[in-house]
Amino acid sequence: MSVQSQAVGRSSPSNARPRRGRRWLNGESLTALFFILPSLIGFTVFYAVPAIRGLWISFTNWDLLRPAKFIGIENYIKLAQDKEFWNALYVTVYYVLLNIPLQTVLAMIIAVMMYRLTKSMLIRALIILPWLMPPVVVGLIWLWLLDPNIGIINVALKALGLPMIAFLGLPQWAMPSVAMINIWEYVGYTALLIFAGLQSIPGSVYEAASIDGASESQTFWKVTVPLLRPVLVFVIVTSVIGSFQVFDVIAITTKGGPVNATKVLNWYIYEQAFSRFNMGYATAISIVLFAILIFVSMMQMRLMRAGESDM
Repeated sequence: MSVQSQAVGRSSPSNARPRRGRRWLNGESLTALFFILPSLIGFTVFYAVPAIRGLWISFTNWDLLRPAKFIGIENYIKLAQDKEFWNALYVTVYYVLLNIPLQTVLAMIIAVMMYRLTKSMLIRALIILPWLMPPVVVGLIWLWLLDPNIGIINVALKALGLPMIAFLGLPQWAMPSVAMINIWEYVGYTALLIFAGLQSIPGSVYEAASIDGASESQTFWKVTVPLLRPVLVFVIVTSVIGSFQVFDVIAITTKGGPVNATKVLNWYIYEQAFSRFNMGYATAISIVLFAILIFVSMMQMRLMRAGESDM
């Protein structure tokens, strides 16, 4: 009898386990869905759908005037043989190599100086001010400052007895000038990100390094930089992605010139789409640029061990 009663007890509804098929749409899930839904709709309408449509357009010969006609991979075959595309890719990589290392180093120096010398909100506001300005305004300001005749920089060079330089008009000066403009605009924002990372490092780590007899330089390279790695990964990855997509400043200052010296991939895409009306081919270039950015970002995150922490 005792065995039977135990069996009955185990099979009674009060002791039964909850069903695996329990509905997931409970109150908490509906609340989370309510908050996610606006962003999900925006992502679908403005990113997912255009991306899928763009992929389809890249396999057509659409010229914005007539209906698109499917042509398979002809755009990609043409792209592989296009010297202008390869030159634009070279110019873009050149710009990234000019921009990212110097911007990151300057941002690190500014962040360390703020951390060591002052933590004033006013200083932080002044440093981030160029980043808050629209890129078009930044381009116009520097277009006037670098004017070969009346620009204040050339006026200063003339006052010092130095030759005046057409910074945006000479092939050897155009891209370094564009890189300098973008560094001026974004270095403050990058410095604030690094500054926030410095504030998250516990003071006890520096005390332990001091007790062990580590010098300032040893502490910086062996303690600060490794603990800043998550922030540096974010800064470098996002900066590289943004640099590959540079457009605004070039559209205002050089328009891809002189002699294609600043014709980056985004400007070449714009030319193909809206000047030559090769929307299908321009979209194919955009897809290739997207693939390049994914590959570069994954390589950066792998090399910088983005998934690990030194804390």
